[in-house]
Amino acid sequence: MKIFKQVTANNIELKPYPFKKELAMEAYLIENEEILALDNDNFNEVAVLDEEIALKKGRRDRDGRIDILSSYGAEYLSIIELKLNQIDDQTLNQLESYLDQKDQILKTGNYWGDEVEPKWIGVVVGTSISAELQNKLTNGYKYNDIPIAGIVLNRYRSPDNNIFVVSDTYFNFKYSSKDYSKFLYNNKEFNKARLVNEIVREFIENNPNINFTQLKHKFPKQIQGSFGVFDKLSRAEEIYTNWGHKRHYIKPSETINLSDGEIIATCTQWNPRNIAEFIKAATNLGFHIKLK
Repeated sequence: MKIFKQVTANNIELKPYPFKKELAMEAYLIENEEILALDNDNFNEVAVLDEEIALKKGRRDRDGRIDILSSYGAEYLSIIELKLNQIDDQTLNQLESYLDQKDQILKTGNYWGDEVEPKWIGVVVGTSISAELQNKLTNGYKYNDIPIAGIVLNRYRSPDNNIFVVSDTYFNFKYSSKDYSKFLYNNKEFNKARLVNEIVREFIENNPNINFTQLKHKFPKQIQGSFGVFDKLSRAEEIYTNWGHKRHYIKPSETINLSDGEIIATCTQWNPRNIAEFIKAATNLGFHIKLK
């Protein structure tokens, strides 16, 4: 059965422009890692860490190779399995076989610096999805208590050769208060990293003459740990260049200007332990934050 699909944007007809090879899809996702975000809570601060990682017995009966390893915030590592066509139960089975060997990953590379073991999540990505797999994922499927998500990715080209990518995500994660994932501040909802950015930004607005050193005393580095609550933008960009993935908000709309001319970038690496420390410090400074 052939399926005819036509997409228009602002009355411009977009024609399918599929990835010719799986490696091309992989390269696109590495360059555009934000497409791998799964929701607005725990799973939107995504960073690609590595690709094409060999795993012994990764396919249960033989060795395998995972397509992409990524992190979601400071809590999760993710194995991402790509298919150039439909993702289905066979794809899911392949991903699950890689997840069985996930401990190998922590021994093969410097992917996790926290003393607390990472949580895991699996993601399958393709250009379509079977009805059976769609039903599983939308009902909140887990494998050995590891949540699984699916992304359907399609690429299109306009007559003037502009490229458009359309993605659909199939993911149902049941949050609890233990996740410390959703916060209410000033009647707005934030995840961990966005909450920190908002509070630091507002504190500076309320104290416009504060400088970098003084701000460090208000939000000491040990609250977050290795990266600190914030850092100079130049340092944050250096970390991004050296590591290959972001640890701070560094877009112009996300950075914050100080009175001494310094520009700072707040950290994106937050887990339940250090966000609790941040909220304690923010509360002592007069901020009223609620866990949703």
